[in-house]
Formats: sequence, structure tokens, C-alpha cells
Amino acid sequence: MSGVAVHLKGLRRTFGAIHALDDLDLEIAPGEFIALLGPSGCGKTTALRVLAGLEDADAGQVLVDGKDVTRLPASRRDMGMVFQAYSLFPHLDALQNVEFGLRLRGRKKAAGRAAEMLDLVGLGSFATRFPNQLSGGQQQRVALARALAIEPTVLLLDEPLSALDAKVRVQLRDEIRRIQTEVGTTTLFVTHDQEEALAVADRVGVMKAGRLEQLAPPAEVYLRPATAFVADFVGLSNRLPGVVEGDVIEVLGDRLPLVAPRAAGAATALVRPESIGVTPDPDGSGRVLTTSFLGPTSRATVTVGDLLVVAQVSGAELPALAPGTAVRLTLRPVPVATE
Repeated sequence: MSGVAVHLKGLRRTFGAIHALDDLDLEIAPGEFIALLGPSGCGKTTALRVLAGLEDADAGQVLVDGKDVTRLPASRRDMGMVFQAYSLFPHLDALQNVEFGLRLRGRKKAAGRAAEMLDLVGLGSFATRFPNQLSGGQQQRVALARALAIEPTVLLLDEPLSALDAKVRVQLRDEIRRIQTEVGTTTLFVTHDQEEALAVADRVGVMKAGRLEQLAPPAEVYLRPATAFVADFVGLSNRLPGVVEGDVIEVLGDRLPLVAPRAAGAATALVRPESIGVTPDPDGSGRVLTTSFLGPTSRATVTVGDLLVVAQVSGAELPALAPGTAVRLTLRPVPVATE
């Protein structure tokens, strides 16, 4: 199985006065794993449904491997889909569920292919179990095996992990990425979970009001957001007042480089919590308000005058940052976005 190129070209889709897709243009390279991320109503699920043939675009084209499939029904697009709901047949066991699409297509040796896919998702020994005998994570693995069994040209994942608990979600997202890399299928993954998108995708597309604000590798989206919206939406940011001079902005007494140039004068800097250092200092201008232990890292919320600043600290630093402690804040010289 090898990936194919996909191009969503100038797609428009409206629902009454709402522009779900507003001239959306998205190109996916063969075998690439793209994650679409954005707030509710941004159009990410609509884009996936238009690609799948489950939704008609008002304008634009859907090109798969260079062929226009815009008007083809979903049944003729040769795409595999995995939804949030597992959608398994309760009266069929795991093997039979995976076989289902193969038998519809009249594929010979359907059982052998289905067994191979169950092995791929780590459920070879669960072939005779029915859905009610499987955990949520196992059911979703069966759904993934079923989608891959037909050797789709494109794999579409519509928030497939959101119904699972946190630990299973992390395990299965890593498994999906491993399998996609091994199989090489071009994949579009829609999620509202930022950590999922950043962890598994080759590139992340951040959407707003039916358009792509940025499409770039995960590290670039996080570290060099193209717009203030991306900087604010992806990850956690502090909004701190500053003054722009040339290609830097002065914030809390420190000078930080800008992600993108802007006019001189007053501005609001979007600064990541991990870019802020917190040091106990009797003469410091900050006071620790609260702390949160989060395992490998922790957070301290600090008041500086009327400002509320969230900083990421290590577990080793936390004992010295009891609420009420006077502290000094330092900003690390990493590029920041402004608005």
C-alpha cells in the first residue's frame, strides 16, 4: 500500500450564514500524515467529510492522485474512515468486523487479510471476541484494522480517540502513528486535542473560520506561530504588555526577539509558560499565587502588580515556591508572537 497526493482546492461550504469552508486550500503529499486542529466550528470536520464524499462542497475541487473526485459518491472514493464512535457490528466478532468491507468488495482470502490487519493493531489473539467483550481502546483498534484492511488510498480519522480515557488515548495515538508510518497511507486526522495533533502529525493545520491560519511541522506551529491566533490557540500563552523596538519587544524588563516584525510601539506579547523563569527573591516584584503539580513539570501562577503570569517550573523548584513567596521573573530569549 502506498500513499497518494490529495489536494483540496478552493473549497467552499456554507450552512445558511455560516461559512464552514471559506476557499480552503490544502495539499497533502503522498504518505503524509496531516492533522487538522482548531476550535469548534472552524471547519475541520467539514473538510474531512467533503474529502470523504459525505458532504458536498458548494465550490472547489477534491483531487486524489491528480484525479477530480469532487462529484464521486463516498462509495467510489476508496477511502478508509475511523470515527469517534467505534461503529462495530455487535453480532460479528472482531475478525468478521474487519472482514466486512473486504467481503463487500468481493475480495478473495478476506479472512487472511483481516487476520493480518488484526495482528498489525496488536489484536491477533482477540479475533473471536465480540465488541461487548472488548475495551473501548480495543474496539477502536478493530475499527482501525477494518479501515486499513481494504487498502484505502486515503485514511480519514475523525476524532477517533476522544471517547477513550487519557492513558489509552496516548497509547492508541502512538499506535496509529506507528501503523500509518509502516503502511504508508496518506492520512488526514481531525482532532480537538492539541497534544495529539502535535505528537503524531508530519504537519499540523490550524483552522479558523473555514480557513487555514498555518500549515507547518508541529515544532514550527508551536515555536513559530504564523499568526496571533495560532500562538494563542496552540498551547498556553501569557498575554504580557510590552513595547516593540526594531525586531525585539521589551517585556517585564527583558528584551525578546519577535516571531514576525511589526510596527514599533505598545503591543501585547504572547509568551509561553516554559519561557518564564521563577526565582525566589525577597526583593522580587512578583508573588506566587498558586502552584500546580503536574508530574514531570509543574506550574506556578505569579502576580506582578495587576498582571497574572503562568510559568512552567520543574518539580524540584516547586517546594521553594509556596503561595505568598516573593519571586523574580526572568524571560528566556526565545521568539514570541505579538498581537
